[in-house]
Amino acid sequence: RKKIAIRYLSTWFIFDVCSTVPFQSLILVFTDHKESGGVGFRLLSMLRLWRLRRVSALFARLEKDIRFNYFWTRCTKLVSVTLFAVHCAGCINYMIADRYPDPKKTWIGAVYPDFKQLSVGDRYITSLYWSIVTLTTTGYGDLHAENSREMLFDIFYMLFNLGLTSYLIGNMTNLVVHWTSRTRNFRETVKAAQEFAKRNQLPPRVQDQVLSHMCLKFKTETLKQEETLNGLPKAIRTSIAHHLFFPIVQNVHLFQGVSRNLLFQLVPEMEAEYFPPKQDVILQNEAPTDLYIIVSGAVEFIAQIEGLEQTIGKAVAGEIFGEIGVLCGRPQPFAVRTTEISQILRLNRTSLMNILRANPEDERIIMNNLLMK
Repeated sequence: RKKIAIRYLSTWFIFDVCSTVPFQSLILVFTDHKESGGVGFRLLSMLRLWRLRRVSALFARLEKDIRFNYFWTRCTKLVSVTLFAVHCAGCINYMIADRYPDPKKTWIGAVYPDFKQLSVGDRYITSLYWSIVTLTTTGYGDLHAENSREMLFDIFYMLFNLGLTSYLIGNMTNLVVHWTSRTRNFRETVKAAQEFAKRNQLPPRVQDQVLSHMCLKFKTETLKQEETLNGLPKAIRTSIAHHLFFPIVQNVHLFQGVSRNLLFQLVPEMEAEYFPPKQDVILQNEAPTDLYIIVSGAVEFIAQIEGLEQTIGKAVAGEIFGEIGVLCGRPQPFAVRTTEISQILRLNRTSLMNILRANPEDERIIMNNLLMK
């Protein structure tokens, strides 16, 4: 703490103290009611602008705070920067006109010769009008520099506007592009898939499955389940998997009677996938590589009989399929196709067999459950 205090005292402490001094009150004490010597105190009062660095730090924290929408936080910051720049430029330009020896040879005096008799509100609105017209490069010409002081300030203000405009346009463009990039990428992916299907003359049913899969992936992309889990330590991933899927897995008929230790080993090895309706999950006579557990949705079992597809069974949430091919080491006896949007857990055969070899008693129970089905 001592080192922090010393570093603060040697850097920003003086500026923070000066930014809190009530120079407006000192004007009344040391000057004749805001006139003689008032300009110097007013310039010192501008040290209060030093506090703006805390506003910048506030916006930086808000942009990282997930409780606030990043897009609207960023837009609020850009609007605030613009309004502050417009306000400061208008006030400075008015001060130059107010202090000029000949009031009629100023940007505001040329239009309103007795501008000092106007109300504070009218003068402020006129200053903002000039500042905004100059910032937006509209330049109506009704208010313009009349002397060298104003011309010099206008030169620096317009050069500043070049940088400010670039900053605003760059940030807004980045926000809009980021907002629409997801949809654009989806359209490009679908277009590429359609061209691939036409080039290779894929059957209509396969084309529909490809497009359905891409549409479902686009809709569920915001979930980012796998991306989120893969970025976490293994222990946390295991805890999340147990919380989400353990109640489902322990009620599957194939795992009835096995030890909790086996289930705790199996659940982290499972991967959750989403399938659109009428999507093939397993093909008939496919090599047995995975078994599946339905978390939500439903599937139907389809077999080719005399060249025709026939539905021979169905499975709903909480049921398993693909276990015959995996545990018996034979090709899948029938195809499995979803009938609605489904979330399905996939367990690789190699991972399953490795865990079963380490738990021979549980392996015997699982095989008995398979035979009793």
